[in-house]
Parts: sequence; structure tokens; C-alpha cells
Amino acid sequence: MSAANLRARVRAEMTEEIKQVARRHLATDGANLSLRAVARDLGMASSAVYRYFASRDELLTALIIDAYRAVGDAAELHDSPEAEPAERWVAIAHAVRDWALANPHQWALIYGSPVPGYQAPQDTIEPATRVIMLLAGVLRDALTSGKLVEVPAQPEGRFGAEMAAVAQHFGPEVPAHLVGATMYGFVHLCGAVSAELFGQLNNTIEEDRRGFFDWQMRATASFAGLG
Repeated sequence: MSAANLRARVRAEMTEEIKQVARRHLATDGANLSLRAVARDLGMASSAVYRYFASRDELLTALIIDAYRAVGDAAELHDSPEAEPAERWVAIAHAVRDWALANPHQWALIYGSPVPGYQAPQDTIEPATRVIMLLAGVLRDALTSGKLVEVPAQPEGRFGAEMAAVAQHFGPEVPAHLVGATMYGFVHLCGAVSAELFGQLNNTIEEDRRGFFDWQMRATASFAGLG
């Protein structure tokens, strides 16, 4: 192995170790990360950590992108294009919930309260939209295969214009109401998962939260026209 390759490998391993420690801090400190605290846990000088991440925000961005990619991977892994559209939609939703339950602090980082003073850069956009695009793909496939059972009303006014503009990114034949239905489903998915993780279901839904979640996601599939 060349010296350059060895340095790159060591840097990659150290970068991952820093992120692993930072994720542990998410569990105790939330998004209030301190590079100094991370360095202390690693037995490093804080100046050494700055050679890998120039600021707290740069480290947060790396953790955010990793979390978006991980939940996107989980959702894509459980999507079966050969399945019926409604079942695909619900399976994706369950995959997202399962990932969130296994990684609650990472979920809170990307879908919880905004981090004060943090502005997400452009390179977070693509990983952040993977689940949305997956849901949109289910609706697009259902549309092209003639499997949309019933569709929501076409959005009108300023909202309708916004949805029509977004729809252009999915193809010339994709109607605005399917974009709206995708966002509807995604917002309800995030809300349902967050309600469970952040305690809103306590003392209300205790015995079968998975069943309650499934019922909600099938309702969003029905609203989107998937039957």
C-alpha cells in the first residue's frame, strides 16, 4: 500500500471514529455537540479533531448526511417494485419506522427540532429527499400501470402552482396532485414516527403501536389513490 493510500485509510478510519463518538453524544447532549468533548472522549487534543472537521457544524452535517443515507438505505431495501403499490408504500413506511426506533437519536437529529444557529448546506438535499422520492416513485409507477384507484383533488391556487412546478421534476405526465399526495404521505409518516418516539402515544397507544402505525400508513396510501 502506498503512503498516500495509507494516509487516506487512516484518515477515513479516524473520521468514522470521530463520528461514532459524536453519535454517542447525540444520545446525551442532543445536537448540542462539542468538538472539545468529542476530542476528550477520544483522548485527543481538540486541535487534532479540527484537522478532520473544521467546525461543529461540519461535524453535524456529516452526521446528518449519514443519518439520511441510512434511513434511505433502509427504505430502499424494503421496497419491492413487483408488489402492489399500496403494499410497497406501507412497507417503505414500516422500514422508516423500524430504522427510527433503532436509531432514535439520529432520527431526532434529522426530523426533530432544528439546531439553533445551524444552516444545512446544499449537499444535505439529495440524501434528505431519498424517502420522499421513493414514495413518489410508488405513485408514479401506479399511475403509469393504471393502478391508481382514486386520486385526491387537483390542488389549486398558489399551492397548486407550487405543486405543478415541483411535478415537472418527476416527468411531464406527472400531475400536481400526485406530488401533493407524496408530500402528504411523507409528512404523516414523519409525524407518526415522531409522535411515537417523542412520547405522544404514552398512556394512549401502548399494546400495538405497530398496528396503529400500519393503520395510519394505509390511510395515507388510500388518500394517495393506492386503494
